[in-house]
Amino acid sequence: MKIAILGSGVIGTTVAYYLATAGHEVTVLERQPGPALETSHANAGEVSPGYSAPWAGPGVPLKAIRWLLMHHRPLVIKPMLDAAMWRWGAAMLRNCTEARYRINKARMVRLAEYSRDCLGQLRAETGIRYDERARGTLQLFRTQKQLDDTAKDIEILAQYGVPYQLLDREGYLQYEPALTEVGHKFVGALRLPGDETGDCFKFTTALAKLAESLGVTFRFGVHIRRIEADASGISTVETDQGPVHADRFLVALGSYSTAMLKPLGIRIPVYPVKGFSITVPITDAGMAPESTIMDETHKVAVTRLGERIRVGGTAQLSGFDLKLDDARRRTLEFVVTDLFPRGGDVAR
Repeated sequence: MKIAILGSGVIGTTVAYYLATAGHEVTVLERQPGPALETSHANAGEVSPGYSAPWAGPGVPLKAIRWLLMHHRPLVIKPMLDAAMWRWGAAMLRNCTEARYRINKARMVRLAEYSRDCLGQLRAETGIRYDERARGTLQLFRTQKQLDDTAKDIEILAQYGVPYQLLDREGYLQYEPALTEVGHKFVGALRLPGDETGDCFKFTTALAKLAESLGVTFRFGVHIRRIEADASGISTVETDQGPVHADRFLVALGSYSTAMLKPLGIRIPVYPVKGFSITVPITDAGMAPESTIMDETHKVAVTRLGERIRVGGTAQLSGFDLKLDDARRRTLEFVVTDLFPRGGDVAR
């Protein structure tokens, strides 16, 4: 079968690889000059099935108000007359119930566990390398209430057999000794030993080369204008370099998928959320994180990627605005220096 994939981020590229191994003829269309140059480029690098959870949950609306008022705020909402944003927000609020949270959390954990297992199998079969580490995720709690609130998540983890450890200060320092100097700032932690980390950009670019060796065609610098459909279905994608024909199409354009699919009558509940990250060189390996650290208060992840520390966090609702806000960078710098003051140099 001839298949066209729109987008060469981690999803589009991975699907292209698997379709090629199944014997299909695959073409990937991408507007950037290479794979993984947008959302997949510099994210936090977490492969965290145990930490998978929906944003929508009981108490989240009140938490969101507190987050918006924090100095180092984990949530930023830019006031906009954007109907799509408000529809998305309303749908999220409808899911902020205990019942919906449990259903959505369970679905996410099952899918994430399966995906992590597939990643391990792919790594074993291909030998692909991407600064991967399999040393778990440590979710740090600065308050007793945060620690107590883990009960419902732990219940779901136990239900689906996801390993976890609830740790006191002495417990989590066994896994992250570099936190010794700042251990007094946290009351405890939830450790998810089955989680992994890795550089998404390195993974995607390496997998793209493997996909090419299987016959996948990557067409970079191609801007997709629209998907053409008629009574018989979809057979063509119009681009700035002419039409592309295929038997099947896969849309993997992230938040841009919504507008691309809307003319076809397909509505998906996806809205852009901008995240921020910095990459810090490690200056003292013994004082850097061993695994992924999630600061629950600031919702910032600190991940070790080879000789670098990747710090990612802050959710900003501002449509498709790509401008970077220096205040968001200061939050990331604050968290990494608060946790690992001698681990990396944020000035470099």
